[in-house]
Amino acid sequence: MSNLSLVTTFILMGIPHAPSLDTPLFGIFLLIYVLTVVGNLLILLVIRVDSHLHTPMYYFLANLSFIDMWFSTVTVPKMLMTFILPSGRSISFHSCVVQLYSFHFLGSTECFLYTVMSYDRYLAISYLLRYTSMMTGRLCTLLATSTWLSGSLHSAVQTILTFRFPYCGPNQIQHYFCDAPPILKLACEDTSVNEMVIFVNIGIVASGCFLLIVLSYSSIICSILKIRTSAGRHRAFQTCASHCIVVLCFFVPCVFIYLRPGSKDPVDGVVAVFYTVLTPLLNPVVYTLRNKEVKKALLKLKSGSVFTQSK
Repeated sequence: MSNLSLVTTFILMGIPHAPSLDTPLFGIFLLIYVLTVVGNLLILLVIRVDSHLHTPMYYFLANLSFIDMWFSTVTVPKMLMTFILPSGRSISFHSCVVQLYSFHFLGSTECFLYTVMSYDRYLAISYLLRYTSMMTGRLCTLLATSTWLSGSLHSAVQTILTFRFPYCGPNQIQHYFCDAPPILKLACEDTSVNEMVIFVNIGIVASGCFLLIVLSYSSIICSILKIRTSAGRHRAFQTCASHCIVVLCFFVPCVFIYLRPGSKDPVDGVVAVFYTVLTPLLNPVVYTLRNKEVKKALLKLKSGSVFTQSK
């Protein structure tokens, strides 16, 4: 694949902005990145040490936090370098391949995981009395493993289809990370067939997952409306609304960028910020820090009592 390429280094053009905004943007994105990593690490720690959180829902949330931490790490540090270092925009050909694979691997795995989490919530609300027997530890492991394997396969397809062409110049990528649409624009051969295959591949994955999530939450809403107490309905709706907000923040930008044939506009880089930078930060806040059980676990963690219980 790389033997066919004459380009050894790509130049990331970054997010379109005025040069005077380099320092402010660097500070903003650095703060967001630090909060994202610390927030997700904290969630992983709390779920790990508090036995009360060893349930299917928090098992999937731990997977989500782990993905978000690395999903942000794949793109944000390199983006920060483009703001402060003249040489920060350059990325080697092989590093670009690794970044693209890692990005699509973690992104598609998160897409599949959102679908699994919606199914888990569907079982928890619609089959409350049988939920424990249905969502067993073995099933949780199987579902989580399936998301990782599916994400790996999907990413491999994207990477192979993108880098099977020779790249002989130019080498400027109109984006802040290596992604298929802007890279294919630089290929020395006609990429229309591959672009269509990538379009269909991502379209099937994204639309399929989104459709399953919509079906799950439609069933959940029907089940919630059957709850007799207003407090019970409110609590269930609050949980579902949090999930839906994050799902929309993740899927809508993806649809805008990838499900438009020939999408290569620089504005895609700005839109991508929503699901590469903001969504990994939103997940700890929306899914867990608003949760009463997690708040109690955090207080125990602060006092040190949770470590005593874990022993």
